[in-house]
Amino acid sequence: MNLVKLLVNLFQFNRTNWKAVSLCVLAAAVFWLFNAFNKSYSTVLKFPLRVTYNETRFVPIGNLPNELKLNVQGNGWDLFRKSIGIGLPELTLNIERPLELRKIPGVALPPLLAAQLNGLVVNHVLNDTLRVQFDERDVHTFRLVPDLTDVWFREGYGRTSPVMLTPDSVRIEGPRTLLHSLPDAIIIKMPQVTLDENYKSAIAVSLPDSLPLAVTPDAVTIMFEVGVVHTLTLRLPVELRNKPKLKALAADSCRVTVRVAGSQLAQLEPQLKQLVVWVDLKNKPQGLGAFRVLPALNQLPDGVELIGIDSLEIKF
Repeated sequence: MNLVKLLVNLFQFNRTNWKAVSLCVLAAAVFWLFNAFNKSYSTVLKFPLRVTYNETRFVPIGNLPNELKLNVQGNGWDLFRKSIGIGLPELTLNIERPLELRKIPGVALPPLLAAQLNGLVVNHVLNDTLRVQFDERDVHTFRLVPDLTDVWFREGYGRTSPVMLTPDSVRIEGPRTLLHSLPDAIIIKMPQVTLDENYKSAIAVSLPDSLPLAVTPDAVTIMFEVGVVHTLTLRLPVELRNKPKLKALAADSCRVTVRVAGSQLAQLEPQLKQLVVWVDLKNKPQGLGAFRVLPALNQLPDGVELIGIDSLEIKF
């Protein structure tokens, strides 16, 4: 009976009793935790990875690996701190001969990284293979060509001067193989605008974002004059070049439409009358008695813009 009363008194709501019980439980938990964390454990950790190489001579093609998953063994406290990002080292992987290396097997990494793990032991690497690709760093100069496809002019207006680009070329740095595959000229695409006055604006040199290239400068200034223009329709003589033995027949003249700045019309009219269109028959289609071709026009004077030219029928 006394034992029952003792148990009842123990579990009665008494602040002093419950404080003592709580402190005992907390002390036991802390003791267990410290004892458990002082043991050795294995776990998987993600380590930040930095790939180093001779950046003055080589450039990576694509993204380099930036993290490494390792199953490591170490003290419980140390693993706990590193699992929450405290004291987690950034691993460095140095590549001495980048052009000779395309992939690094995971099993080859532990000896290279052991000294950087601050006492942890690598059980195994979860990354099966690290893939890298490099090329020699190179620099080329490319000329710039403006593209005015989306430039429109108000009624009666047009471009009255050559297009000026400042600078007229850019330096592009990147992988040698990629630079050699680019065209000789970089197209500067102008935005869609409708003009009736002189134009001057800075436009970015645009390359696909996926290409690992650095452009200097990254923008150029495009300018040209805009003014009143006249549209003229000319009938120009036709000249046949490289005529075969068979007799080739074509129209005596061809209709050509040009646009001329109003301020230069009187000055350019004599030159316009001397223009000639021509057709080169050197590579004519075989076995055809007649075919249509778009003739070429000899170099236009500055200030004259070609709007259209009629095709011609050639007969044999």
